[in-house]
Amino acid sequence: MEISDKLTNETLLKLIGERLAQIRLSKNLTQEQLADQAGIGLRTVQRLELGAAATQLSSFVRVCRILGLVERFEVLIPEAAASPIAQLKLQSRKRKRATGRKTVKSESKKWTWGEPS
Repeated sequence: MEISDKLTNETLLKLIGERLAQIRLSKNLTQEQLADQAGIGLRTVQRLELGAAATQLSSFVRVCRILGLVERFEVLIPEAAASPIAQLKLQSRKRKRATGRKTVKSESKKWTWGEPS
C-alpha cells in the first residue's frame, strides 16, 4: 500500500509499523535486539510495529536510527526554503573581497611638476 494523505491516521500508523518491521527483518534483527540497541523496551518496539499511537516520538527516532532511516527524515520534513527576497538580502551580506594587508609606505620624495619621474 502506498502512503498518501488519504489514509486515516490509524491506517498510516499501521503501515509505518509494518514497514519498520520489514526493515528490521531485512537487517536480521529480532524485536528484542532492536529494543536493546535502541535503548527502549521490547513492548515499545512491538507497539511501534503494530502502529499503536501510544509510543513516543523519541522512541520512534531511536528505532529509525538503529535501522538507518534517520537520513530519510530530510525527505519527510525538508528545511524551509528562504524566499527569493530573503536570499537576495543574504547575498548582499556575504563578503565578496579580501581586504588585503595594508603596507607601510616608505618615505618618498614628493613629486612636483618639472621633475623627472
